[in-house]
Amino acid sequence: MSIVDAYLEVGRQSPETLVRQNRELVRRIAYHLLARLPSNVDIDDLIQSGTIGLLEAARNFDPKGGASFETFAGIRIRGAMLDELRRGDWVPRSTHRRSREMAKAIHKVEGRTGRAAEMSEIAAEMGVSADEYAQIAADASRGPWLSFEEMPEGWSENVSADTSSPAEEVEKSGFSRALAQAIEELPEREKLALSLYYEQDLNLKEIGAVLGVSESRVCQLHGQAQARLRARLKDWIN
Repeated sequence: MSIVDAYLEVGRQSPETLVRQNRELVRRIAYHLLARLPSNVDIDDLIQSGTIGLLEAARNFDPKGGASFETFAGIRIRGAMLDELRRGDWVPRSTHRRSREMAKAIHKVEGRTGRAAEMSEIAAEMGVSADEYAQIAADASRGPWLSFEEMPEGWSENVSADTSSPAEEVEKSGFSRALAQAIEELPEREKLALSLYYEQDLNLKEIGAVLGVSESRVCQLHGQAQARLRARLKDWIN
């Protein structure tokens, strides 16, 4: 029986019970996130902030909202971890800057051509070599994911909450639709890489085996996909 089913039958469980039953979810999300972070990020720090997110989810969960507790909590847990990473600003300033430059280059190339920009075209627009561009794309993949990184701090914590104003709910719904469309329009290999990483929980090495490419190539595809989404969601992010 799921947590939601149990709640509907015997009443709301205590936050402590929900936290105790879902500790493994925090660890799973923490290790999945750690795989794309610098070596100086401590797993215990991620688990600690994720546990706080889990407790907040347990206190605010309402099954009438339609989502399972695991789905609801997963958003809160990941958001809490990324907010903590954002406060620590573990991504070098140069990586932030180069990621923005890559997104701008993609926006310009796709604006001229009306199609998905190729790696060689993006590199040329940025004025860098193919090897330099590959490194920039790989570095970009190690940053937090778009919807959490680019939105104001705390936005992720309220994605599934019932405390937003009607105007905020409309804005979040509009962004979600725009993001879904932007993902759907990604080049197939980039879209598949994101799907395998975020939906199937495969690590970079496993994704490389599926795609028949190296782990470093998967990093490049992932970073390029993130930059492409930033470029295509420019108006929302700004």
